[in-house]
Amino acid sequence: MYKVCKFGGSSLANAEQIKKACDIMLSDPTRRVMIVSAPGKRTREDTKVTDLLIALANAIISGYSAEDERQAVINRFSVIAEELGVDQAVMDEIEADIQSRMCKDCSSSMRFMDIIKAAGEDNCARLVASYLQSIGRTAEYINPKDAGLLLTEEYGNAQVLPDSYAALYQLRNVQGISVFPGFFGYTPDGQIVTFSRGGSDITGSIIAAATDAQVYENWTDVDSVYSVNPSLVSHPNPIREITYDEMRELTYAGFTVLHEEALAPTYRKGIPVNIRNTNNPTAPGTMIVRNRVNFEGVVTGIAGAKGFCSLNMSKYLMNREIGFALRVLQILADEQIPFEHMPSGIDSLSIIMRKSYFTPDKERLIIDRLSRELSIEKLSVNRNLSIVIIVGEAMARTVGVTARAANALSKAGVNLEIINQGSSEISVMFGVREEYCNYAVKELYKEFFQR
Repeated sequence: MYKVCKFGGSSLANAEQIKKACDIMLSDPTRRVMIVSAPGKRTREDTKVTDLLIALANAIISGYSAEDERQAVINRFSVIAEELGVDQAVMDEIEADIQSRMCKDCSSSMRFMDIIKAAGEDNCARLVASYLQSIGRTAEYINPKDAGLLLTEEYGNAQVLPDSYAALYQLRNVQGISVFPGFFGYTPDGQIVTFSRGGSDITGSIIAAATDAQVYENWTDVDSVYSVNPSLVSHPNPIREITYDEMRELTYAGFTVLHEEALAPTYRKGIPVNIRNTNNPTAPGTMIVRNRVNFEGVVTGIAGAKGFCSLNMSKYLMNREIGFALRVLQILADEQIPFEHMPSGIDSLSIIMRKSYFTPDKERLIIDRLSRELSIEKLSVNRNLSIVIIVGEAMARTVGVTARAANALSKAGVNLEIINQGSSEISVMFGVREEYCNYAVKELYKEFFQR
């Protein structure tokens, strides 16, 4: 048995939490790789180390001395180091590392930002490895560059390169615990580059796949994945087992337990992902698997996300124009705009996008092109859209689920702007006005879990 474990920022926020995480690693000799995030918030009002580092980078880019920002980062690590009782030499190394990063060329703000942001995970890994060594355990800090974690040169949104997997397999030869910093890697020419925010989940998944781990444990601050956001419903239904596909759908629509890109490497290898609670390590958590046998209900989870818009178009005899949809999507591609959903009728087509991509400037340009190049008669944009999704593998084999959901929303007075079901039939998406997003999620939860 070989396990890879990732610990989130809340699990490493202070010395006490780091000790809990290390106890978890030491309690099971099959836990061999420990992926660490940057220290998170100690209290609700606290600031994450990553945010302190972003403030530091922004100050330097803006031409300020950044001494206050630098000291804030150093102080967070210094308090943790002191409470862990590690040697002062470790703190000297961390301080020198941060100073070295600050002296890098900042003419490319995105590249410089990645260099600074990566300091959180990198130096947390040094601290954790030093603590394990200080209590007499065999542990080694692993530099992602030395280990061969190679990423694309997409600052703040990197993707893993295929050659990484063979190189990372060598981690299995490391004695004791390998402490590996999450969130970042290196381009083939040696530049630091990060995944998108929360990307330590991705690092853990990559390493689990690369080392052929039997289980990837993702340690966080909740006992399990729940059927709905716990901030919306008291005592929500815990999910004991969920498929990769179900989890992917729910993560996309707002579940924040896992980064939405994190499941891809483990999915390809069929490695189970176990979501566990650092503060309650005896709880079994949620197991994410390829196939489920047991189903507790027809719907597994319900999620909602704001920040969407729809581009709606209609043209008489649209269905007779060969390549019409292709040309619409090509215009979006020309402007680097990804789409989320594309419900259609005989003479109508809607494109659902995230507002962050479909800016007002892009909107004007695209509507102009659609009018000129495709002679579309009616065009409109709805910028006040959220998506609410019900997800469940059992839905494909159950009659009337969509009707139940639509009826529940109708009784609650929620107007449906869009209904769309994927070809896999494991999810149904409803488009509702943003102000109704959370309300719609709660009403659907009542329908499927509280009746």
